Formats: sequence, structure tokens, C-alpha cells
Amino acid sequence: MSNVLIVEDEGAVAQALSVLFELHDVPCLFARTPGEALRILAEGSVSIVLQDMNFRPGATSGEDGVALFRALRQADPQVPVLLMTAWTSLEIAVSLVKEGAADYFGKPWDDAKLVTSVRNLLRLRALELESARRTAERAASKADLLSRYDLSGLVYESDAMHRLVSLAVRIAAADVPVLVTGPNGAGKERLADIVQRNSRRASGPFVKVNVGALPHELIESELFGAEAGAFTGAGRARLGRFETAHGGTLFLDEIGTLPNEGQIKLLRVLQSGEFERLGSSQTRRVDVRVIGATNTDLPRAIASGLFREDLYFRLNVIELAVPALKDRPDDILPLAAAFLAAAAAEAAGGSVPALSLPARRALLSHPWPGNVRELENRVRRALLVGSGDVLGREHLGFDEQIPGPPRPPGPSGDENERAALEALLLRHAGSVSHASEEVGLSRQALYRKMERLGITLERRPKD
Repeated sequence: MSNVLIVEDEGAVAQALSVLFELHDVPCLFARTPGEALRILAEGSVSIVLQDMNFRPGATSGEDGVALFRALRQADPQVPVLLMTAWTSLEIAVSLVKEGAADYFGKPWDDAKLVTSVRNLLRLRALELESARRTAERAASKADLLSRYDLSGLVYESDAMHRLVSLAVRIAAADVPVLVTGPNGAGKERLADIVQRNSRRASGPFVKVNVGALPHELIESELFGAEAGAFTGAGRARLGRFETAHGGTLFLDEIGTLPNEGQIKLLRVLQSGEFERLGSSQTRRVDVRVIGATNTDLPRAIASGLFREDLYFRLNVIELAVPALKDRPDDILPLAAAFLAAAAAEAAGGSVPALSLPARRALLSHPWPGNVRELENRVRRALLVGSGDVLGREHLGFDEQIPGPPRPPGPSGDENERAALEALLLRHAGSVSHASEEVGLSRQALYRKMERLGITLERRPKD
């Protein structure tokens, strides 16, 4: 219950405060001495303390009030304390506010201001207690997950990620296809790892394929294999990724880029476990769990005729939607700390520098178009360019201009996007690999963007 503890040795004053708060439906407890106040506080039913500053007859120095305030803060640093006195100097009250007192009131007090202050503090305290309760519940639930499941080293603090991870480990044992959706760099592959590690196939092979990185003409042979002579250069039979993953899990990243012919074969494997190698009429069977991942809006791709609706529903038995980093700000600083520690350990195992307050504020206010991947890159950059025990905002590179997410097509949008992309490539001396890492895109996606905007790289002969 939200009680106000009134610590007042004068009965008339205590009675006046009691009537005032009763008229405004604010429940109160009373203590006449500092010792009694501390005993009541220890019982755990106090939300706010309203304390006098003098408790001995004729005392006006406020020493008793100062001692009580500090004892209250030591007993419960979170409980708000309001000071009230007719005699104590303003300097003492101000000094205690600097130490953490919520406010101070003189006697006689203004009823409206006192009641408003108490009510505001009660609301704030209720929110803090609810937040603390939810944090404790999440911590306990996370500890339970860690004790029972392999979370693949995933770092998170947000409710959104905790719900997602809880769902991932719950459905891991169900041997059905899983579709992991979310923006580039958000952590889709890590969720796939969690599903595989906690499935009955954990001891089997876990084969990962970036479909978007495969040339379209080679996708079928890569996934389903090919017989010798099936195409130019196929000198011998080769196993496809499905056969390699037999008895385990196949992770198909960027599955939204799969061409129609590959979609048809994938649908058949998901339905029956059957397929033929390229250039063969022999039907083969595999036992493979498929986890697909995409940053593509598949319902929109279906409406545009780019993705098969029947394949979508076959894949999407369970969907794990990974939120963008900007939508889970509670994860930003824990992830940054983890990346700092990992990068420092790789560098030489030295001490891990801290992030300055401006650096932490910059991390929390940044929109993160590249998501977790961009955060890791910025933290590693800061560690490389910074020095000393503290890394500042300037080390994170936020003042540099980088292209944001793809813009809607249009003459002005394309012109701006082309200029930004050219600047990005120039900054990385034409390295598509380094440029794509900075903005959180795959190299293939960046190449496609370059092609659309008419950007070509000049290949200079070596000296």
C-alpha cells in the first residue's frame, strides 16, 4: 500500500497533516521519533517520508533531522524524503536536497502545494516500484532460461528481446520450419543459432547459406546438388546443402531473394523431403529442419509476384520477428559494453575502457539504421581510434555522414542516395566489403544498389 510516513513530534502538527491527507485520500502512518520512523520504514509499507527537522523540546538546529534523513537514506536509498521545518536554516534544507531529499516545505505550509508534491511523488514511486518489479521478474526469468537453455551468448535486457528469446527456446523442440524476420544487422542469425542449439537436432549438422550471396544460376546446384556434367564446369557430382544438412538444420539467410525455380524446389522439399540433384532424375530424401531469415516484406513480395504464397505459409509455421535496435533501447548500452569487452580481449587482453556520459547519450539517441551490426562496428572503431580509460562521443564517429536506409524511388531521392553512396565508397577506397559493413548491408545488397544508381568502380591496374 502507498503510505506516507509522517515523522513529527508535535501532536497538533501531526493531526493537521493527518486531516489534510485524509481529505485527499492519501493514507498515512505516523512516528514521533527517529527510531520509530526507522522501525516503520523497515516494515516495507512506506512509499514517502515527510519528516520534521527537530525532535527535542526547544531544539532548532536541525541536527536531529539531518541525522534522521541520512539514516533513512541508508536504510532505503530509493524512498523519497520531504523535509518540513519552521526553524532550520535554508542552507541546511538546500544541502539535504543536494544529498537526495525530494523537496522541503516551511511551516506553515501551503496545503495545495504539499498535497500536489506528495501525490506526484507517490505516482513516481509507484512507477519506480513497478519498473523494479518487472526488472526483477525479467532477471529471474532470464536466469531460468540461462540455466535450462543455450542462449548462444546473446546479450539483451529489453522486454521485447526477452519475449522473443523465450518464444525461440519454447518452439525449438517443435520440429517445424521457422521464419526469422527483421532488418539487416538486427541479430536474425543469432536467433537461428538459439533455435538450433536447443532443438533435438543440436548434435546434427547446422549448415548456413546466404542465399542472397549466391549467383542465381548456381542457387539450385548449391542447395540441391548436381551430377557430373550437369552444367559447364561440373566435372564431378557434388552434394547440395540439403544433403549436407541431413539430420540437422539448414539456415537459409536472405531467403526473400530466392528465384522462382528455387522456391518451387524448396516448397517440395518442405512438403515431402524429396528433391533431385541438378542433371539427375533420381529422387532423394532428406530429413532437414529449415530456418529461413529475411529482411524482405514477404507479404508485399507475394502481392508483387516475387515470392510464392504457398512457400511463405509453409515456411512461416513459426515467425520470430526480431525488432530493430532503435525499438529496444534497453539493449544498446549492454550490447556496447559486451562489444567493448570482446574487442579489448581480442586486442591484447588489456583493461576495458569505459564510455563517457556523452558517448552513452549519443549511443542512446542514434537511430541505428545498421542495427546491432552498426553498433558493434562503432564500438570497435572507438576502441581503435580512442586512447586512455574513457572513450568519448568523438571516437564513435557520429559526426561522419553515412547513407541511411534505402529511400523511396524518385529523381531527388536517387540523386541524394547516389551522392551519399559515392561518398561512402570513396571513404573506403572503393572497398564494397568495408562499405557494406559500415551501413549494415550485405555486399550483394550494396552491389544491387550501385547497379540501380549507375555507380561503377574503376579497377586500376597494379603497379
